[in-house]
Amino acid sequence: MARSAAVDGGRETPAAPVPARAWLVLALATVGFAVDFWAWALLSPLGPRFKDGLHLSSFEQSLLVAVPVVVGSLGRIPVGALTDRFGGRVMFPLVSAATVVPVLYLGLAGHSSLGALLAGGFFLGIGGTAFAVGVPVVNAWFPPERRGMAVGVFGMGMGGTAVSALTTVRLVDAHGMRTPFLATAAALTVYAVLAAVLLRDAPGRTVPAGPPTRRLAAALDLSVTWQAAALYAVAFGGYVAFSVYLPTYLRTGYGLTQTDAANRTAGFVLLAVATRPIGGWLSDRAGAVRVLAWSLGAVLAAAAVQAFTPALAPTGTAAFLVMAAALGAGSGAVFALVARLAPADTVGSVTGVVGAAGGLGGFVPPLLMGSLYGACGSYAIGLVLLGAVAAAALALTVTGVRHAATAPGPGPRRRTGPAGSTDKDRNRDRNKDRNRDRDRDRDRDTEANRDKDTDTGVDTEAEVFDV
Repeated sequence: MARSAAVDGGRETPAAPVPARAWLVLALATVGFAVDFWAWALLSPLGPRFKDGLHLSSFEQSLLVAVPVVVGSLGRIPVGALTDRFGGRVMFPLVSAATVVPVLYLGLAGHSSLGALLAGGFFLGIGGTAFAVGVPVVNAWFPPERRGMAVGVFGMGMGGTAVSALTTVRLVDAHGMRTPFLATAAALTVYAVLAAVLLRDAPGRTVPAGPPTRRLAAALDLSVTWQAAALYAVAFGGYVAFSVYLPTYLRTGYGLTQTDAANRTAGFVLLAVATRPIGGWLSDRAGAVRVLAWSLGAVLAAAAVQAFTPALAPTGTAAFLVMAAALGAGSGAVFALVARLAPADTVGSVTGVVGAAGGLGGFVPPLLMGSLYGACGSYAIGLVLLGAVAAAALALTVTGVRHAATAPGPGPRRRTGPAGSTDKDRNRDRNKDRNRDRDRDRDRDTEANRDKDTDTGVDTEAEVFDV
């Protein structure tokens, strides 16, 4: 097992132990997130090829790429609620196995017409919902003072989109249209089997009662849901928007070749992926609000510099690298905030809503940037708007989010209290949250001790995990 130190009142105090199984679950969840996101992003790199081969209009090409994004983003809401109920041990293999079907369809038969591609792309969106499964699974295995780091590491699975961008076209050119789809389907199948065999939900996981619609309504009543959704729409939405539109921006604004623009975009994506766990790790130590404030301030400054379209070397490159690092760290900090403030039995539902906001936040900017460039012949207005949105998110962070994060009591704030609610009722709810956290920490300690016994020769794993 592993121990960490938490900061309490300016001094370090011993943190709850992390059982060995937690690290295996984190690794499995991260790999699953990456594989599902690899599948989710298969159509985007092939958009230009389908446009030429099927004689699509620019709108039809945009629609083809957008359908999996929209379905995957909105699908996170019900999938997050289902994960709260059934756990990641059921949902991760299920989501991965379900994604195999549209991947095989698109590779074997569904790439000959726009209608077939749209139908396959709709169900390909299932892969994008994996994010809403992994966050509550990882969150439940780690103590509060390590959740920012753990969820940040899990977030590196978004690099699956980079895998798709770097390999899909090359595999099609070398071995034919079926190859990337068959390779992805094989990876999904292997992962679904491994997850079914090895993945476990945390001992003492809080299983909510009531229908998913009621739990979703409860999540929507929490202020952290809306605050985190707004911030994630800027941070992760900005990452998604640049990962999609940066090649076009670099080709149009700076005259780069397609290969050079793609390579620079890959560097942007990889830097954002690498800084996401750093943002979570820093949030555990310095606080998520502080990390978010610095990240959004950096995005604001970099967008202001890039609005003047400076020379690409070195100023423009530096501005984009700063934005990549800040957007990645900010994305990690948002879910460190969710891990701290969301009740244990609504983490999946909250994650679904926040994740949907992030995905949809990346859908609008590319359309807006293209429209503005077509009307004005410049990207400056779009970058000014990015800076304005970052400034608004920064203001939200240092006001409402800071207040929610530093409010006394362990319970999260609600947007509006139910009719007739009193301070006594809210204190009772906070006490329930405190008792749930205490019981879960006790179960985690028991699990860590059993891991220790296993290391000394006592075989307890079958008793603990074969449920």
